[in-house]
Amino acid sequence: MTYYFPETSALAERLRDSDPMLVICFCAAWCDTCKEYQTRFEGLSAAHPEACFIWVDIEDFPELLGEEDVENFPTIAMITQELVRFMGTVLPHIEHLDRLILAMREPGKSQQTALPDNLLTLLKGVRS
Repeated sequence: MTYYFPETSALAERLRDSDPMLVICFCAAWCDTCKEYQTRFEGLSAAHPEACFIWVDIEDFPELLGEEDVENFPTIAMITQELVRFMGTVLPHIEHLDRLILAMREPGKSQQTALPDNLLTLLKGVRS
């Protein structure tokens, strides 16, 4: 198994001696989309052994959401060095999560995009 479930000794052991990027998927057992996504989530976890993938059924572990609301599935949380770097719903295409992981792999590193280099300047501009 390359992904973990809450309150298991395997997860506790994985987190004991390291501080990996956490990739948490909040889903529900009754959700058909989640059932399909879970297999792909496990497959992606094998491609990113440096990260700790955790599958959370929100009905079994609602306390893990705190005050957050899950509006749709899958909802992903990504945490590095105890900082939430992403929390939100993603489309159920595992390629989107893979791209997000790659973008966040190195703290401070920017994702490669085709956006203009001067995007911030353009956003600050005013059109009359």
